[in-house]
Amino acid sequence: MAKILVTGGAGYIGSHTRYFLEKSGHTTVVLDNLERGDRRVVPPAILHQVDLRETEKVEQVLRDEKVDAVIHFAAYAYVGESTEKPEMYFSNNVGGSISLFAAMLKAAVKCVVFSSTCASYGIVSKVAITEDLPLAPINPYGESKVMVEKILEWLDRFRGLRSIRLRYFNACGGEPGSGLGERHDPETHLIPLVLRAAETGQPVTIFGDDYPTPDGTCIRDYIHVSDLAEAHVSAVEYLLSGGKSDVFNLGTGRGHSVKEVLTAVERVTGKKAPYTMGKRREGDPPELVADAGKVRRILGWQAKRGDLEGIVKDAWETRGG
Repeated sequence: MAKILVTGGAGYIGSHTRYFLEKSGHTTVVLDNLERGDRRVVPPAILHQVDLRETEKVEQVLRDEKVDAVIHFAAYAYVGESTEKPEMYFSNNVGGSISLFAAMLKAAVKCVVFSSTCASYGIVSKVAITEDLPLAPINPYGESKVMVEKILEWLDRFRGLRSIRLRYFNACGGEPGSGLGERHDPETHLIPLVLRAAETGQPVTIFGDDYPTPDGTCIRDYIHVSDLAEAHVSAVEYLLSGGKSDVFNLGTGRGHSVKEVLTAVERVTGKKAPYTMGKRREGDPPELVADAGKVRRILGWQAKRGDLEGIVKDAWETRGG
């Protein structure tokens, strides 16, 4: 079993991945500056409150903790915010990643799993997105992830830093019994916002009903966060066993519209989910659905919790967790 450093481990996906790493028998240590993370989801004994851009401090953590591999989540991840403050996204997401990789090379840690995104693809004409499609992001958030992917390719070629880049689709839900759930401040993810609307009666804003989709609202591939976490465990174990660098989509292969999410929430909660219709958000593609065949073939992973109502049920049960 290995010792894994999880950057951004006080965040939503990072904290779930740490939970599943430990269930799989690995030892974990978390590095998070807590700017957007939640201290409560990380045991104090394993938390290092460090900003990734502090290269020497990151290197010291890697050395002191005798880390075998890194899973890198730490990033800003709001599409709308990235269009308002692109320079902040490039400084944090790209600059922080370069600092982390430099520290890893100095500490002789040569395996990293990188949290990338389906936003790398931009607007695509193909219904099921495969990893070989051109990367053409339409927002600075997606562009920052593409930049880091490219950096990792060069570091593999010339410095021997092997990486798995995981482009995942819409993370959602929560792991029952873990004490973890989906909680962002501010909350921007659709399912918790619609659940909040059902619980409070305060309408949620839906951004756009004039997309070229069957009901006019955006279609996304909603993947349970526990499935995502297990994929990260599989990816880091693959690297540690000598696997070569690669890139994989993580999704269910099925898309659901915003209005379908509203319906699922109402079925699960037994409550109406009021909403108002707003304008489209800048940088939102109409449809993003994964072809996850490659990750199934190479890593042996596939989503096991793909039913939308089941995902919503887990999100409802773990809200506030």
